Amino acid sequence: MIELVRAELIISGRVQGVFYRASAQQEAQRLGLVGEAGNLPVGGVEVTAEGPREAVEELIAWCRRGPPAAEVDSVDVKWSSARGVFRTFMVTR
Repeated sequence: MIELVRAELIISGRVQGVFYRASAQQEAQRLGLVGEAGNLPVGGVEVTAEGPREAVEELIAWCRRGPPAAEVDSVDVKWSSARGVFRTFMVTR
């Protein structure tokens, strides 16, 4: 059985206004993940992703780079078990 995990990421740097959320959504969908990406009021982006651990780790690796116009300073990751609350991967806020 494949272990499904949840990763909650806080990405800081120049990540707003550079298509970070939409690009993260495309990458997550390509990897077959569900979750959401949203801007934080203080700057930065929050990404929550659920799916097989290997795919979630691939998304985290992508988040450390981001889209071409982004400048990622750091990615903080909090792991937990998948909760199954998402149906798709959405852009919020």
